[in-house]
Order: sequence, then structure tokens, then C-alpha cells
Amino acid sequence: MVKMKKIKSILNSLNTKIAVVFMLMILATIEIIGAYFTRQLEQSTIESFQTSIQIPTIITNSLATQLSKNTKKADEQLSQIVSNYNNSAISEIIVVDNKDVIRAVSNLNDKSRVGQRATNVGIKQVTSTGRQITWIDSNNNGSNMVQITPLTIGTGTNSTLGAIYVRANMQGVFDNLRNISYMFLTASFAASILSAILALFISRAITKPIEEMRMQALQVADGDYSGQVKIYSNDELGQLAEAFNTLSIRVERSQEQSESERRRLDSVLSHMTDGVIATDRHGNVIILNQMALSFLDIKEKDAVSKPITKILGLDDDVSAQELIGNQQEMMITVNEGTPDEMILHANFSLIRRVTGFVSGAVCVLHDVTEQQKNENEQRQFVSNVSHELRTPLTSLRAYIEALNDGAWKDPEIAPQFLEVTQEETERMIRMINDLLSLSRMDRGVVKMDLEWVNFNDFLSHVLNRFDMIVKNDEKDQTGQKKYSIKRKITNQDLWVEIDTDQMMQVIDNIMNNAIKYSPDGGVITVGLTQSQNQIILSISDQGLGIPKKDLNKIFDRFYRVDKARSREQGGTGLGLAIAKEIVEAHKGKIWADSQEGKGSTFYISLPFEPMSEEDDWDEV
Repeated sequence: MVKMKKIKSILNSLNTKIAVVFMLMILATIEIIGAYFTRQLEQSTIESFQTSIQIPTIITNSLATQLSKNTKKADEQLSQIVSNYNNSAISEIIVVDNKDVIRAVSNLNDKSRVGQRATNVGIKQVTSTGRQITWIDSNNNGSNMVQITPLTIGTGTNSTLGAIYVRANMQGVFDNLRNISYMFLTASFAASILSAILALFISRAITKPIEEMRMQALQVADGDYSGQVKIYSNDELGQLAEAFNTLSIRVERSQEQSESERRRLDSVLSHMTDGVIATDRHGNVIILNQMALSFLDIKEKDAVSKPITKILGLDDDVSAQELIGNQQEMMITVNEGTPDEMILHANFSLIRRVTGFVSGAVCVLHDVTEQQKNENEQRQFVSNVSHELRTPLTSLRAYIEALNDGAWKDPEIAPQFLEVTQEETERMIRMINDLLSLSRMDRGVVKMDLEWVNFNDFLSHVLNRFDMIVKNDEKDQTGQKKYSIKRKITNQDLWVEIDTDQMMQVIDNIMNNAIKYSPDGGVITVGLTQSQNQIILSISDQGLGIPKKDLNKIFDRFYRVDKARSREQGGTGLGLAIAKEIVEAHKGKIWADSQEGKGSTFYISLPFEPMSEEDDWDEV
């Protein structure tokens, strides 16, 4: 592994890259020139060889004259001319007439072919077109050049009397070309070695000062300013080294001053419990302490040199200069709408020099989240309780005043007024009882009587009570709202540890809400399923549904989607809040899903541990 890293480091170095590029440039140049030279040499050699085997015109004229006679003596003359022609490169000569009949051959062993018809396609092509053709024939016997020249007398379409076929061995030509190629390759290899040595020398001369500057830069980065880069020449690299040495000295001085100031600031800021942000005169952040980073949930690198308005999450309409100039106090909310929401009190003050010049500002952040939350909850609680109690008290006052004014004497009106006052009184009692229950839950003084129950049987028991209510209403014909319960409950035994009274209160609350807000004759669907280590209870109605904007607030205390309708139906606005507290006390979760006009579904999840046969026991 270490060896591989070392090789990789060498390959990635500038020294190696320059040497490789320089060597490749030289090799590419040599190869291009060599390829062009070899190609030209080969073409020139072949053309020269082709010219050397060309039959002289005086001989072709003599052969054409003898072919025109078409006598036995003429054939003897043809054989004699062919036999007497001496060219060491030519290995075979054949003379044919315009009927493709062989009339003479240079090879005495092929005398038997005289008088036979030539089968060579090239000969037939030349005798028919009157044009010379040449090609190189490569076979097992080596490479040969074949040249077929027409024999003519005079001009015209019938002037071709025959053709002369010449075959010449090119093995010597190709051997010479191969030897030249070997010589070129050897020279290229030698040139490559020399270019590599030269490239390494040149690249080393260039990269050595750069490498020294790199090492010195690393020392400066580590805080060591004692070293100096050696200047080898007065060229651009030498000037760069001199400028680097000057820069190193100035950086050392600036660093000493900055460190001195930073130590003083860090000593002060690190012991502060409030967040502190310092800016320059343009409002860009230059320093933050750890508490400010924690409050704003950011990193120092993401905050430094950024406008303070952006760091604090203020509107774009507010500029940093206006914020610093006015020195106004403000409340800033961080991570609004999330569980990590935090409210900060921001106080600004200017940083002035002795001359009065404003060089920046300091913003002090104080966490007032709990204070604001408590104040808001107290105000909201007082407002909600006052509002909820005011309505029944106002109603009670009106009816009591009416009774006091003589309505109690009316036998028809008096009972109605007394019934209303009783209902409003019971409503206030229910509200106060709910408030007391929530208060006990908030203080953690509620004790739960936990026991293992089969949740299937428990749920069926609760739903049977509601089924019985429907049957009694139908029997008594009281005119109450009709509904039906559809059950989708798993057959598997689901044993959970719950406080049955409290969990029954939760289910009763949700079921009563489903009945209240469902249309007459509506269907309430109750489902129970197992998902991994949880059981999930769902209760769906066919009511008006809950708007999306209100869905995450329905478990807040005194929150109602339709306040007028809820009061009309006797709701206190605390039932779902109590249900949430009870479910969470069982280490479960409760949530809702709804679509306006199509009803709502409430979900309750409780922890569940499957029980195996080994977990069962027999009672003694």
C-alpha cells in the first residue's frame, strides 16, 4: 500500500508530468516524420522498381512487328528477342497476341505453354483495352510485381497486336525497406532515451524552485515563518521566489498582531453565556462566540464574512447598515415551526474608535425561549379559560335574571330555563374536571394502573358499548343520530400493557367525536393492525373533515376547527389534548389524517412485544 501511494505521488508530480509531456512531444514528432519518410521512401522505391522493369520501347516495337507477321519464323524471332533480353530483376516474360494466345516465353522450361491460350485476367484486360496495368502479387513464393504492357503498331482501335507479361521479384526491395525501418526504430529508441533524460533535466530545473516554495508555504501554513526560499536565477521563477519571501515576512507580522487580538477576544467571549456577534462597518460578520453558533445552529465557516441580516434570518428589506445604525432591539425566532424553535432577544451596539469612526457593531443574543413560551402559554391559557367560561356564565346569568324577573312563575318557561342552566353548569364542571386532569398530567402526579390485556378483546368491549347505545336508541325511538360501526380487527391476539380506564377514555373521546361529526346514518370504521413492534388503532368517520392548516393544531388545548358547532354540541376543546397526554404516557403516538368533505381518521400507535409460547404461564 505504501509503495502504491509512493508511485502514485511520483506520477502526480509536476516534474514527472513535464518530463512525460516533453518526451511524448519528441516521440510524436519523430514518429510522424518517420512515418512520412518511410511512406515516401516505400513509394519512391516501388516507383523506381517499376520503372526498372519497364521493357524498352525498341524491344516492344520489335515484338509488335513480329506479332504482325504471324509466321513461324516470326515466332522464332519473338522467342529469340525475349530470351536475349537481360534484366536481373525480371523473373518471367510472356508474349501473347491479341487473341490471348501465348507466342513466346522467357523461361525455357515453359516452352510447352507456347500456342496455348493465356488464362490471366490481366492479359485479357490489356489486350482488350490497350492500356498498361501493374500490380504487386503476394503469395507463398514471395512478393512479385506484375506488369502487362500492350504491343501496338500505329494508332486506332485495332492497333493492339498483343501484350507482353513481365513478372519481377520484389523480395530484395522489401528487404531493403525492412532494414531501413529497423534502422529508424533503433534511432527512435535512442532518441527517446535521450529525450527522456533531457526532459527530466529540464523539468527538474523548473520544478525544483516550485517544490521549495511549496515546502515553505506548508511551513508558513503551520506557523513557521523562519525559512526562506532559495533564489537560483533572476528569471520569472526567481522573482516569484523573492516575492514569496517578502509575503512570508508580512504574513508573520500580521499573524502576530491578529493572534494577540484574538487571544484577548477569545478570553472574553468564551466565558459569556450569551451569544455575541461582531461585524465590520459594512455589517459583515467577523467574529462569533460558541454560544452564538449554538443559538443560530450554524457553523463558523458559514457565518464569517456573511451579512449579519442573513445570519439572523431577517427580511431582505432590512439592510445591515440600517440595523446597526438604528441600534434597535428585536426578537428573532430560529428554526421557526420546528421542535428546536428558539426565541432570541437581540441587542445591538456600535464599535467606535477614538476618532469616533464606526468600525463595526456588536450584537448580543439572549435566549428568552422559555420565558416567551411560558408567557404565551399563560396568556393563551387565561384567554382560553376566560373565553370558554364566559359563554356558559353569560348564558346562566341571562336565564337566572329572567327567572328572577318572574319567569319562574311560568310553568312552561321555568322548567326550560332551569334545564338550560343545569346543562351549562354541567358543561362548566366537565371543563373544570378536564382542566384538573391536564394539570395533574402536567405535574406528573397521575398514577397509571398498568396491566397486560388482549387489546382485541378490550377494543371489542368498548365498541360493543357503542353498538348497544345504537340499539337502545332504535328501541326507544328517541330520535338520536343513527350510525353503524364497521370493524376491521385482526384475529391475532395482541397483548399490550395499558391503563384500561385511561385508554377507554381516549377511545370514547375519539368515538364520540366521530359520532358527533358524522352524518346521520354514517359508518364509523375501526381498524386494528400490527406493524413490527407496534399496534395501530384507526378510527375513521364520514364527517366534514379537518382543513389541512388545522390538522397539526387539533391536539392543542381549547383548539376547535369549528368553534360555534363544537360549543353547540357541548365540547370543551380539551378532549383531544387529554387523549394525547394519555397516549404519550403509554409511550405511544396519536395523529390524524383528514380530507375536507370526506371525513377524518385518527390513529393511535402503542408499543407491542410479541409473546411466544415460552412467555405463557399457568396459574397455580
